Amino acid sequence: MLIGLLAAAGAQAQARSSSIDTDSAEGGSDERRASGGGYLQCVPYARQISGIQIRGDAHTWWGQAAGRYARGSKPRVGAVMALEPHGNSRLGHVAAVSRIVDARTILISHANWSNRGQIERNVTAIDVSPANDWSEVRVWYAPIRNLGGSHWPVAGFIYNEKPGKGGDKVNRPALAKAQKQARAKDRKKDPIGAIIAGNY
Repeated sequence: MLIGLLAAAGAQAQARSSSIDTDSAEGGSDERRASGGGYLQCVPYARQISGIQIRGDAHTWWGQAAGRYARGSKPRVGAVMALEPHGNSRLGHVAAVSRIVDARTILISHANWSNRGQIERNVTAIDVSPANDWSEVRVWYAPIRNLGGSHWPVAGFIYNEKPGKGGDKVNRPALAKAQKQARAKDRKKDPIGAIIAGNY
């Protein structure tokens, strides 16, 4: 009975905290050697599991996808979520969407996020954008066994299909304006809450 309880508790923890593997994914070795880092980066892993054949730093994926792949602002299973550089991250980040949970929650699979060179499968990312448009997310961070506190800017989602095949168009200037207006409205309604949320 004790073994059964331990197994059940382990399964629940895995569902919350993801599956983390060591640096073992195939297909990333060329990039690891080329970058000189000696560990798996997010780019080769996202390319391997999504089938989207883009190379280069993560922050270049959104621009490189233009005209080659459909792009949009809504998550879909198999799409790559492209995060923009933020804070100490100068290169951005890419992660593949593995499941849609609800309108503001998805599961993603990615590499080199919580632990250097490691793969995390089916971890939580939530939409925290004021307009509920997936322009900002918080992502599961294993060392604290919870969502990280940073609001990561999302360039959008890259779909493994040709442009014009169902990808919704993203008007980034209009989106940025709407986000700015929403933040200003939040500051007026609840200045203390805006300070806590980092939107003041």
